[in-house]
Amino acid sequence: MSPQAKPPRADALAFPTSNSGLVNLPNALTAFRLVLVVPFGIALMSDGGADTTGRLLATVIFIVASITDWLDGYYARKRHIVTTFGKIADPIADKLLTGTALIGLSVIGELPWWVTVVILVREIAVTLLRFWVINSGVIAASRGGKAKTAAQILAIVLYLLPLSGAAEVVAEVGEQDRLEGHVVAVEEAGHAEHGEQGQAGIGQRRDSARRSRVQRGACSRRGSAAMPGSA
Repeated sequence: MSPQAKPPRADALAFPTSNSGLVNLPNALTAFRLVLVVPFGIALMSDGGADTTGRLLATVIFIVASITDWLDGYYARKRHIVTTFGKIADPIADKLLTGTALIGLSVIGELPWWVTVVILVREIAVTLLRFWVINSGVIAASRGGKAKTAAQILAIVLYLLPLSGAAEVVAEVGEQDRLEGHVVAVEEAGHAEHGEQGQAGIGQRRDSARRSRVQRGACSRRGSAAMPGSA
């Protein structure tokens, strides 16, 4: 009995266009991700990137958009749903979201421009390659590509978070604590100085009282010596 034949290895062009309609969950998630690009950019650039609330909102939007990217790919592979709209719109949505994040971070001074240029050139080149083979199918992402995407999303999220603002707040609080500690030390030193002066005053008053008693006792003895003695 011949051994069971192994299934053929999936080609890079693994998912040819199916007959699925335009309206489906993966396409809806892709369209939703495209819509999120606009509020994401507005939130990121709020007050020139100095608005903490805007930065946090941009971070949340970016994370939600990244989750939809994973969900539409997962569902499309599971259901074998591949449409021409999805093959065109999905990479465009990804690049618009990533490009908006990188350019916005460079504009507000959080990310060097050369990093943005290098990443965008690579992303545009990959997208053009995908469009070149669009009639044959969808190029399946490799493990290295997935790892790169995950690392890139994590890095962008960390840059989006207003960590610099938080660091400034922590530094300001630390400076206030330092100043308050200095004031307390000065006050304690003043109290200690006043306390020493008070102790010195008490000692002086005690010495003066002793000298007065000694003087009164001497006067009394001289008076007694001057009186005539009785027979």
